[in-house]
Amino acid sequence: MNNETTTNQPVSFTTQTQYPLPSQKFMIPTTWRRYHLSQLVNKALGLEKSIPFDFLVRGEILRSTLSEWCAEHGVGEEETLEIEYIESVLPPQKMSEFPHESWVSSVSCGLSSHFLTGAYDGYLRAFDLSQNVILNAPLHTAPITSFAILPSENTTDMDGNTTYTVVTASHDLTAQISEITLPAIGSASSSKVLASLHLHTAPVSSIAARGTQLLTSSWDGLIGLWDTSIPASDEVPEPESVGAERKKRRKIQKDEAKPKRKAPVSVLKSHMGRVSKVSWTSASTAASCGFDSTVRLWDVENSLCTRTISASEKPFLDFAITPNGQSALAVSTDRSMTMYDLRITDLSAATASFMHPATPSCVAVSQDPASHQVVTGAYDGVVRVWDVRSTKAAVAVFKAWGGDGKKILSVDWQRDVVAVGGEGGMDVWKVQGGAGAGPEIQVNNVKKPSA
Repeated sequence: MNNETTTNQPVSFTTQTQYPLPSQKFMIPTTWRRYHLSQLVNKALGLEKSIPFDFLVRGEILRSTLSEWCAEHGVGEEETLEIEYIESVLPPQKMSEFPHESWVSSVSCGLSSHFLTGAYDGYLRAFDLSQNVILNAPLHTAPITSFAILPSENTTDMDGNTTYTVVTASHDLTAQISEITLPAIGSASSSKVLASLHLHTAPVSSIAARGTQLLTSSWDGLIGLWDTSIPASDEVPEPESVGAERKKRRKIQKDEAKPKRKAPVSVLKSHMGRVSKVSWTSASTAASCGFDSTVRLWDVENSLCTRTISASEKPFLDFAITPNGQSALAVSTDRSMTMYDLRITDLSAATASFMHPATPSCVAVSQDPASHQVVTGAYDGVVRVWDVRSTKAAVAVFKAWGGDGKKILSVDWQRDVVAVGGEGGMDVWKVQGGAGAGPEIQVNNVKKPSA
């Protein structure tokens, strides 16, 4: 086979899947590849239906023969290799495409019956599963950078219309709390801004919600802490020029009909440059990353930065927290994604690095606590699926919008569904590795589990 001399290599297998083998040693021909190893494991397990497996050798997915791997890594014939087998990732399958006239900077596939997008034209949009636009809400006067749905605030009326409370962040220097109503068949959608959040003097880069509290991050280096209550009157006065003009324009408008101007509960200060992203890690703690090449941890209740993870020349664009809250995966303009252990007190705490051919702009993790997978979107228009136990190469790759190289700006991963936003609008893909299967729904005649 491939003109290689056939010798045998002692191998032991381990796994974290539900298909463990008894502890034993195998003598494996060194000409074998992944396919042969998968056949062996399936035969040893006696499975009725064959399951494709991949194999991790010292933190690297096996892509060659055993002899080629051993020669590259200087492993002798008598050394026993411990190989971990994992279920193979099926090739991602495109499910649907949602074109936009404006760039899509934020996406969500978290609802079971709708997809949401935030775009550079300041609109929040909702699509049903038949690709129809059912909501066009002009919430901001500048690009929306981020949005989140407050799940505890959702209500459904007798006609089946569901009202959600949504928070948005924008380049217009504000964040907002709004209500949107997504209709049942035959009804009309609606939107209403309830309050605007005023603190920042530069574009607001992200917004994160947990319970009745919000966090905003901004290019001004500040992080704002807010509650979700709507005040009876403005907490922040309008600029005099704006207020006078509005008074002339809306003489008969009642004060209670206008969005209320909220002030922050507190301000978190520590970053020395743009803050790219802020995220909750627990009910009272948060993490953030920024252009100052740091990931920072926060005691939100006391407005204190409790730890700074410093990197060398790594302006961070985005990060995601693993479901167990123990690690952060941060993408940087140096074309890397770095995994940081948030429990380690060492200043760097970097545990793995994953290199991209182009700058990765966004990252999302599987919400399955047992999963080791993460997706990144990059400026080359490519989405990569990674297994964090293998840093050498992505386990799956797919190109958004037909592979025309348009920049990806946002990804969201819920269950087995990945939504991709960017210059080409929004793509929706089925990607194995999310938080298990769910009730099936239809998008563009392709079955997918609900998110």
